[in-house]
Amino acid sequence: MKTLGIIPARYASTRFPAKALAMIGDKPMIQRVYEQVQKANSIAEVIVATDDQRIFDAVQSFGGQVEMTAEHHQSGTDRCAEVANRHPEFDLVVNIQGDEPFINPKQIDQVVAPFGKSDQLQIATLAISIQDEMALFNQNIVKVVFGADQHALYFSRCAIPFMRGVPQSEWLSKGAFYKHIGLYGFRRNTLLELTRLSPGTLERFESLEQLRWLENGYRIAVSLTEEETIGIDTPEDLEKALSYLNTNPDQ
Repeated sequence: MKTLGIIPARYASTRFPAKALAMIGDKPMIQRVYEQVQKANSIAEVIVATDDQRIFDAVQSFGGQVEMTAEHHQSGTDRCAEVANRHPEFDLVVNIQGDEPFINPKQIDQVVAPFGKSDQLQIATLAISIQDEMALFNQNIVKVVFGADQHALYFSRCAIPFMRGVPQSEWLSKGAFYKHIGLYGFRRNTLLELTRLSPGTLERFESLEQLRWLENGYRIAVSLTEEETIGIDTPEDLEKALSYLNTNPDQ
C-alpha cells in the first residue's frame, strides 16, 4: 500500500489567525509538522494543502511539497480530498492536522497499520485514555466510545458513557473514558466518497464531521495510543509549545 500524508493548512483562524506560520523556535509551525510526518515509516510522500499564498510560499521556501486548494472547503477533510483526487497513485491517505508541530511519527504509523490487516477497513483514527477530570468534562475535548471490535460507536463533546447513579467526581475511578485524537487514515476512495455526503443531524448537533460518516454506515477503527498530542489553537497554546521545545530541544 502506498500512503500519502496530507497536511491541510489555512491562514484564517478565529482564535489564532496565521497560526500555521507562527514561529516555534527557528521554524514555522507548518514546517515542524511537515518534518515530523516525513519521519513516519508508512508515509511515501507529504503534501501541504492550503488556500493561502503565504502558506504556499512558506512551504516552498523550506523545500516542502504544497498544493493550492479551493477557498470554499468547510473542513480539512474536504481540503485533503481535493488533493487526494489528483493523486490516484496512492492507496491510502492520512490527514495530519497542521497545528500539531510535535506529532509523533509512530502515531502516524499506528493509524496506517490496521489497513494492512483488513481489506475492508475504511477509516482509522486514534484515542487516548482520559486521566484528568477537567478533560473529561471539557466540551472542547472530543470523546469516543468503541465496541469490542475496536470500531467507533459514537463521538461526543460530552463525557461518554454516562454513568448513571455515580457521582461525576467518581467517574474516572470507576469507568474508562477516551479522548479522540484527530488523526485520520482513509482508503483514498473512501475519502473521496465522504466529501459527497451531506451533513447529518448528529453532526449538526455536536459539530463533529466524523458523525456524518457513522450516520452513513462507514466504520472507523480506533487504535489506542499512550502519547498525548500538543495542538495549538490559541496564542496561549503557542507559549506552551515553546516551553515544551525548551525542555525537548531535539524536537
